[in-house]
Amino acid sequence: MATYHVPVLLDECIEGLEINPDGVYVDLTFGGGGHSKAILTKLNKGKLIAFDQDLEAVKNAEGLDKNKFTLVESNFRHLKRYLKILGFPKVSGILADLGVSSHQFDKGERGFSIRGVGELDMRMDQTKGITAKEIVNEYSEDELVVVFSSYGEVKNFRKLASGIVNSRAGKSIETTKDLLDIVEKYSQKGKEFKYFAQVFQALRIEVNDEMGALKEMLLQTEEVLESGGRLVVMSYHSLEDRLVKNYLKTGNLEGKVEKDFYGNLIRPFTPVSNKPIKASDEEIARNNRARSVRLRIATKNDLK
Repeated sequence: MATYHVPVLLDECIEGLEINPDGVYVDLTFGGGGHSKAILTKLNKGKLIAFDQDLEAVKNAEGLDKNKFTLVESNFRHLKRYLKILGFPKVSGILADLGVSSHQFDKGERGFSIRGVGELDMRMDQTKGITAKEIVNEYSEDELVVVFSSYGEVKNFRKLASGIVNSRAGKSIETTKDLLDIVEKYSQKGKEFKYFAQVFQALRIEVNDEMGALKEMLLQTEEVLESGGRLVVMSYHSLEDRLVKNYLKTGNLEGKVEKDFYGNLIRPFTPVSNKPIKASDEEIARNNRARSVRLRIATKNDLK
């Protein structure tokens, strides 16, 4: 499990949840189980419900106390539905680590990484959905423009989309190497790897509808968290962090401030701090993937 995923900001997340030993908690991104295992050590009569749609992550739940732990094999966009099914319509705290696990990056055949050669898959749930290979070979040029401009913040997105369409006319794009051979032509010298990462990020987000799932999940947290409960979210790129920040500060995804007659903010959450928590230099040295993390914590307001 240690090689599967190194939990980021572990102590900060556990502290942020303010765990009640008898409370009910949710880990929306089980992955290697690092955060879940830490939460379980804090529980007495409490329960932990974890979500993960990656079947390979399910193996990491073996041996965990089933009296305290339940793993839901589903996308976290179905949070409210499964909590109701399990008989826990209200919970004490929710944790979401939005990053892709080290295991998924390191396993080349999954197609997430720019290192190694693998088929262009990128699906978190490999049992269903469109693959990255289908996107680069079947999306129109205009559709590719939207993907690269919206989800990867790629500057020359039009040239890249056109280049992909022209290249696939002669030969299907099958592997990560096939794609990188094309993408490299449009990257800036000295900044190739950052460009590759942006392109792969855009495709991964589109494949898994990550932004759509995040929006649905955030809006459900207001309904399932009890008053005083904690929402702890780690994001790894500006698109995610912007949504999380807007929602926690204003109660909506657009960041529109609403006030009552007396000028008080109308919002379901109160952020614990205005600025996100970042990983220390020491943690980044141990785990390079922690360099871009932004941790935001908020308390559910009593709106009665």
